[in-house]
Amino acid sequence: MKKYSRAFQVLWIGEMISAFGGAAGGIINGLVLYEVTGSREWMGALWLVYFIPSLLLQGFSAPFLNFVRKEMLLRRSQLIRSGAYLFPLSGYLIGIEWVVIGSLIALQCLLGLIQPIYASLSFSILPSLCKDEDLVEANGVLEGTLRLMSFLAPGVTSLLLLFASIPVIYGVSSLLFLMSYLSLRHLPKLSMPKDSPIWSKQFWWVELKAGYHVFFRFPQLMKLTFLSSTVQFAVGATMVLSVPFIRKELHGDYWEYAIFAGAFPLGYVLGMILLTKLPKSNVMMYVGLIGGGLSFSLLFLVDSIPLAWCCELFGGILFPFFNAQSSAVFQREAPRERLSQLSAVRLLFLRLTMPLGILFASIFTLDPSDLYGMIGMMIVLLGALFLLMSAATTEVTFKDNDQSKNDLNT
Repeated sequence: MKKYSRAFQVLWIGEMISAFGGAAGGIINGLVLYEVTGSREWMGALWLVYFIPSLLLQGFSAPFLNFVRKEMLLRRSQLIRSGAYLFPLSGYLIGIEWVVIGSLIALQCLLGLIQPIYASLSFSILPSLCKDEDLVEANGVLEGTLRLMSFLAPGVTSLLLLFASIPVIYGVSSLLFLMSYLSLRHLPKLSMPKDSPIWSKQFWWVELKAGYHVFFRFPQLMKLTFLSSTVQFAVGATMVLSVPFIRKELHGDYWEYAIFAGAFPLGYVLGMILLTKLPKSNVMMYVGLIGGGLSFSLLFLVDSIPLAWCCELFGGILFPFFNAQSSAVFQREAPRERLSQLSAVRLLFLRLTMPLGILFASIFTLDPSDLYGMIGMMIVLLGALFLLMSAATTEVTFKDNDQSKNDLNT
């Protein structure tokens, strides 16, 4: 971490603390709701309360993000989330069923509204916090940290529940977001457009259209967003497929499923470390995408749980090659003055495809291994197609350069 600026280290610490607090809080939310209602339908409704306001705000907040003090809004987001975790804490202590449910709904709604703004801003300020040549590794560090926290949080939370009550865990989550806020207070003041706009419906509508127009004018940004959305589609599908794949198709135990669920984030951290040692190129980026897709396809062939663990670990190691490098390319090529807005547009497409993946895996009645194979082949074919297109474009560029040199010599 020494090679990164102090500002990036501050962002990284804030992200790490809040990711752990959010993951721990999410686990407790599910436990509390199921304890109170005993209903899977309520579990689904709770996620809808999170996703629907989040996606609506994601689509319409883009113009707003170009003209805000980004570091200040990041800090305030963490402070609001810290306070929001006091809602279920109070509801649980009161002990009345409708109060508990209402407090969980209020928490999920607030988290759903804040997350798209926070994620878009943290993505867009990264080029201001680190050198251009460090963007790939910086994205890998942040993404790998989030994966590591999602791997560690369930186990640590389970251990805490052996010694502490649920209200204590809510208090810890609130405290962690407060610590993240305190860390982000050390972010430097970032530049803003000199002329602050006068907000009106007409200005907002013009800016909204302009942001989407700019996004669709950059084929590279569209291509990378499309490929990243494909990966998110696969992630959404695995949320449905992983349990029946291990428990029903491979007849695994709970602990075997736990290892299967943890293998991918563990591999992701290893892939992030490996990424720092490898050359950064378009070929390596598409190799990560194709290899990650192949890890899904291999699940179609495996007939033992250890092999399934290996496939997930393999996919976790390779996907950072694509995710970190594609994020860095987006950050470099997007117009800097509209990066916050374009980041919100990108995130909207990514978040829309995850529910589509969930729907896809829920509707089709094929075995989980068959669906894994279909999803994996889709990613492999798309990755191979874009790799060939990228190679062809590079070859044409080289030929044009050689022709230009010949013209100059003559």
